[in-house]
Amino acid sequence: MTELLKDKIAIVTGGAKGLGRAVATSLDAAGATVVVTDSDGDGAQAVAAELVHGEGATCDVRDDDQVEELLGWVTQRHGSVDIMVANAGIATVAPITEMPVEEWRSVLAVNLDGVYSSVRHAGRSMAGNGGGAIITMASITGFSGSPLISHYAAAKAGVISLTRTAAVEWRDHGVRVNAICPGWIGTDLVYDRVPQFEGALGIDFDALITQKQGRLGTVDDVTPLAVFLASERSRFCSGSTFVVDGGMDAALV
Repeated sequence: MTELLKDKIAIVTGGAKGLGRAVATSLDAAGATVVVTDSDGDGAQAVAAELVHGEGATCDVRDDDQVEELLGWVTQRHGSVDIMVANAGIATVAPITEMPVEEWRSVLAVNLDGVYSSVRHAGRSMAGNGGGAIITMASITGFSGSPLISHYAAAKAGVISLTRTAAVEWRDHGVRVNAICPGWIGTDLVYDRVPQFEGALGIDFDALITQKQGRLGTVDDVTPLAVFLASERSRFCSGSTFVVDGGMDAALV
């Protein structure tokens, strides 16, 4: 496993905590040098310090110039970028009719525009350096939807479409682009919003998860797929969405 991504240079956005942190750790364990980035630069540095081959950097993906500078900095240091995991994301909870426009735009700025910038600059760099692997972190809400997170779901739907389009555009340049679509995963992003979902929808969250998904997913359910998509083992996979949801999207009840 430690040789699977040996000599590969990876960037993980939103890597200071949650799923991003877990993905960065898994890529590192597979042998990659991992540049952990986050708008929380101190958090990114702390995660990088835990890795065998880790570097931390501050990058707010809402700022396209910062993303471009990040790719230039990594390329200057290492010669190329082989793997980009566009993971950075945020979420809030509100019904469509009560959601301020500013809140809608704030979530899309990170979850869609930020992914666009990450994919755009990584793809440009990889296409000029013999190829690479881009992984976008989408969600089953991108094609199933969910009440109270219309902005999040809309952004993830956009990420899925962007992933497919980028894969077609860069196919002849050796750049593979795939999306991971997790179901409900036990991260702070989910746990912090459970009370709001239960209160607004009148549901028992744990009961819903048990019925629809079997159990709450863990980051360890997602990270092996990220490593696979980053590696040459997935060399014929591009433009695909990989669902990791315990069967939630397949379940009518």
